[in-house]
Amino acid sequence: MEQPFFILGPCGLENEQFAWDMARSIKEIADRLDIKWYFKASYDKANRTSGDAFRGPGVKEGTRILGEISKELGVPVTTDIHNPAEAEIAAENIDLLQVPAFLCRQTDLIEACAKTGRSVNVKKGQFLAPWDTVNIGNKLRSFGCEDFYITERGTTFGYNNLVADMRSLYWMREEGLRVIFDATHSVQRPGGLGGATGGDGVLAPVLAKAAVATGVNGVFMETHSNPAEALSDGPNQIPLSDIEEVLKRLIAVHEAAHC
Repeated sequence: MEQPFFILGPCGLENEQFAWDMARSIKEIADRLDIKWYFKASYDKANRTSGDAFRGPGVKEGTRILGEISKELGVPVTTDIHNPAEAEIAAENIDLLQVPAFLCRQTDLIEACAKTGRSVNVKKGQFLAPWDTVNIGNKLRSFGCEDFYITERGTTFGYNNLVADMRSLYWMREEGLRVIFDATHSVQRPGGLGGATGGDGVLAPVLAKAAVATGVNGVFMETHSNPAEALSDGPNQIPLSDIEEVLKRLIAVHEAAHC
């Protein structure tokens, strides 16, 4: 089995210099480890617990920044889109269009992504069973997209909590789907801090190792130079200072389990 690729970067595109600093730092690590990867940062954190929370620079400015990072550093980029109009704008610069979990059943959005000709990654909603994602795949194919992934990112488990069911990874792959595991969003505690989302970032590498052992095409892990000061999802991001060691362990798990 081929080594999984990685989606790495901060949750939010906090500012242009921050994005460049993060991308350059991660590229140095990725080059040392010789891994395939995408740089990720969200230009709009549209789904926030509080209306006063940080959002981002917006689709035009955000995708411009990501596009310039991609060209300068030679790395593909990905980001969330939220409506059909954004899909068309983002497709000018973004290699992998990502559909957020809460929007995974929005047919118009799926169609718009598919028709850009870009690769598409749809996050499985917290409310969906693994086999329900077959319908998402069928939608994408019906609109002419064969280059797509489904991402597991946890299932609602009571209030303010998620649980990641590793059986899901097996079942979706058995359906012929290419699967990514989102290690950092799977350890979220939605709304767990009252006015913000909490999380257990220390568990993200643990779940990532389990996912790699199970067999996935890719692993999504958000990382930040200082998670405590992050403007979004700080509690579940992996410190940048730790990410190289985490990646080394994931590579070792893959080699032990699949090579």
